[in-house]
Amino acid sequence: MPFFEQSAAEHLRNLETGEVSSVDLTRSYLDRIAALDARVGAFLRVDSEGALRQAAEVDAKRAQRRPVGPLGGLPVAVKDILCERGQPTTCASRILENFRPPYDATVISRLRAADAVLIGRTNLDEFAMGGSTESSAFQVTRNPWDLERTPGGSSGGSAAAVAAGFAPLAIGTDTGGSIRQPAGLCGVVGMKPTYGRVSRYGVVAYASSLDQVGPFGQSVEDVAMLLEAIAGHDPRDATSLNEPVPAYTKEVGLPLANLRVGWVREHFGQGLDADVEAAVRAALGVYESLGATLHEISLPHAKYAVATYYVIAPSEASSNLARYDGVHFGHRTNEKEMLAELAADRKQLETACDRQGLDRLDSALVRMYRRSRSEGFGPEVKRRIMLGTYALSAGYYDAYYLKALKVRRLIRQDFDRAFGQVDLIAGPITPAPAIKIGELAGDPLAMYLLDIYTVSANLAGLPGLCLPCGRSAAGLPIGLQLLAPPLAEARLLRGARMYEQATTWNTTHPEL
Repeated sequence: MPFFEQSAAEHLRNLETGEVSSVDLTRSYLDRIAALDARVGAFLRVDSEGALRQAAEVDAKRAQRRPVGPLGGLPVAVKDILCERGQPTTCASRILENFRPPYDATVISRLRAADAVLIGRTNLDEFAMGGSTESSAFQVTRNPWDLERTPGGSSGGSAAAVAAGFAPLAIGTDTGGSIRQPAGLCGVVGMKPTYGRVSRYGVVAYASSLDQVGPFGQSVEDVAMLLEAIAGHDPRDATSLNEPVPAYTKEVGLPLANLRVGWVREHFGQGLDADVEAAVRAALGVYESLGATLHEISLPHAKYAVATYYVIAPSEASSNLARYDGVHFGHRTNEKEMLAELAADRKQLETACDRQGLDRLDSALVRMYRRSRSEGFGPEVKRRIMLGTYALSAGYYDAYYLKALKVRRLIRQDFDRAFGQVDLIAGPITPAPAIKIGELAGDPLAMYLLDIYTVSANLAGLPGLCLPCGRSAAGLPIGLQLLAPPLAEARLLRGARMYEQATTWNTTHPEL
């Protein structure tokens, strides 16, 4: 079997037995990236020198019989939204193109402590705002299964990197489905943990009450391994949960007896692609064959989830992105051009004797703020900032933002009632397989509706996982979403592993 088709868990066993060294494994992935990533565009930057240095350090530890971390020598790709000291952290935005953080995000620190090899930074939708990785300021990422289609988003670079065999593991963030959705469209496993299970310290914020860091891998076992390494309480993150981290890797292979799997009637209706519905219903049948019982459940407020999300997330984004002003950090407009423009405006007004216009003329500082942000942010980020600013404005706060918060509570209560009846909820991850690049470029509402099955978990703070469960008639991956109650990641992983062991969907790979 080619090295890039082996799971991270298989690589780790080979590293521990000495069958392969971390340097050789890392070099193999670097060579594959160099040969093929120009076609996929998964990475914004590859740190070949740093990765080989880290790999050599892990090999030296093993040779000297010193303790090696749980990810001992495995290459990991990281979404370019987590701060890494001294390394560009751009969020795929022009406004942060030259930003180099002075510190590591907690997840980066924990990856280093676990002896992971940080191989490179992956592409994303700008500031994680998007579902196709087309809104990146630097490049479009393509789906390894069909290079004319998107990998999903916003963590499309991380999902594509794992699917294409550029890295055995990757880190993403999930605000409204940004790990699970691209995992489903790229045919890999991706997991959003419970809100607060993984530290957000050092993660550039999009929507602070929704963002969560999580793992990608080729198998459920891979995802369990990476989650165990990055999860845990962090006093530097006020939203971090002070709860012990279970031994996911030891428990993941244990089947669940008397498993009750719920399916949501609202998720199987108009707009669901026939191939997707057939694959998901077949997956439910697999669970039944494994001894699980299936239960139809209702989430009556699910129909409001997308509208609720697209009030709350842009509102938080409007606040979070206000800091990018071109003064403290970030892109600053060309000041000579801006001052020349300001002088020209003033001269024109003076010539016209427009005293009222002169009084209204922006100061140089305000003009600099406006031009810096206009030049630095892309269209989708601007759209969401404007939506959020409107929803938070005087006269509209109660009608939009406050009402959305109330509906969010109702969505969480729906899940609480459902999990009184079932152990896991299973269903589709997207209404259809991967769309073509540019297909929805002029229709942002249609793009937002691709999140219809994923945003509820973020609004409710639940853990969710996506794993491959089929192929469309065109050969594109179809994903199965599993949801569990808060902090029930161990149950979620075990339930996913049961299905994975009974099928072969995760053993097939795209041909590049």
